[in-house]
Amino acid sequence: MYQKHFRGAGHSSGPSKQFHYRGRPKAAGFHGGRGGGHGARGGRGSFGAAIDKSKFINKAQPVTANSKPEHYAPEHNFADLAIDNRLKTNIASKGYFVPTPIQDKIIPHILLGKDVVGIANTGTGKTAAFLIPLIDKVMRAPEAKILIVVPTRELAQQIEVELKAFTNRLGVSSVCAVGGASIVMQMKALARQPHFLIGTPGRLKDLMERGRIRLDQYSTVVLDEADRMLDMGFINDVKYMLAKMSAKRHTLFFSATMSREIEALVKTFLRDPVTISVKTGDTPNAIDQDVVEVPVGQNKFDILRGLLREPGFDKVLIFGKTKHGVERLARNLSACGFKAESIHGNKSQPQRAKALSLFKAHHMNILCATDVAARGLDIAGVSHVINYDQPATYDDYVHRIGRTGRGGKTGKALTFV
Repeated sequence: MYQKHFRGAGHSSGPSKQFHYRGRPKAAGFHGGRGGGHGARGGRGSFGAAIDKSKFINKAQPVTANSKPEHYAPEHNFADLAIDNRLKTNIASKGYFVPTPIQDKIIPHILLGKDVVGIANTGTGKTAAFLIPLIDKVMRAPEAKILIVVPTRELAQQIEVELKAFTNRLGVSSVCAVGGASIVMQMKALARQPHFLIGTPGRLKDLMERGRIRLDQYSTVVLDEADRMLDMGFINDVKYMLAKMSAKRHTLFFSATMSREIEALVKTFLRDPVTISVKTGDTPNAIDQDVVEVPVGQNKFDILRGLLREPGFDKVLIFGKTKHGVERLARNLSACGFKAESIHGNKSQPQRAKALSLFKAHHMNILCATDVAARGLDIAGVSHVINYDQPATYDDYVHRIGRTGRGGKTGKALTFV
């Protein structure tokens, strides 16, 4: 069994306490300490209580020529798609030439106007899979209006950034309607009748109630991260919005998982959908997953601090379970000389956007987050995801660690137990 020992920081005198960083699962001798009072607890809804710790350990598969996304043999190339040539130029300018599997398999169906269900792991390129054909739709029919519904502000903003890159100089307009930003400015932008409206359920419903959105004017709707919207309690809002739209709408549905509730939603609101699944497993093969065992009595923060000083921890996303805990963790790391920031629900939208921008631009290399940042975000070059607090569910774990090991690169995920 591969085993690496790190000395706990802050113990310069006396016997050094150590923790184990395990490389592969082993039944005998596997133990999970409760250092710092953060061990898994029993009881309904407790963090990590229902997750077998061995699920946090999985060696990454070596990245070979055959496993790299750029060596996927597509049926189509972007240049061959039946889309506007100006859009093809913008796609090429972003360095997109060969579609990913989800893009290759689902774009032709969307171009034909079919309802689709896309099941894919995070980081597979599904945003471009729906944006490209829908931009082409707007270019062919400028009166078309597209609604994109997502669970989090950050995902909505990320989609708009990608949309703007694809629509550079094409005359396609958009509005991002999310909480934490000025609703007055959003209402003014909506008055200009944008082609794309990207938003979160709460803010969209608010705008509807104010009479600023008439959903019967939208011919196409995208539901992205549908399973996350279900987890976050937005599903009734989604049903309410879909019921306000025309029954003849074009509906595109994306989810990482297909629970019974999600299947029921598909049956109710989609018409003879084409289902495309490119999901290869619960977690991507490119992520090396491991646990950090905290011995009883050792300070959990000292262990984290020692870890972050090891070589290779270049761009680290750390997940905690509470807003106050995440804020305190970032503050304590900063006090130790690390370049750390936080993102959580108590921060204003400009504060959250600034923290993400600094992290993406390498101006700071540690971002502490609650699960608000776990889904949908595409942050290049994340070397490590650390679960400082265990996730509530295994699905949350999958989406947390999906922030690393993207774009054909190997990443590492560590979970404190």
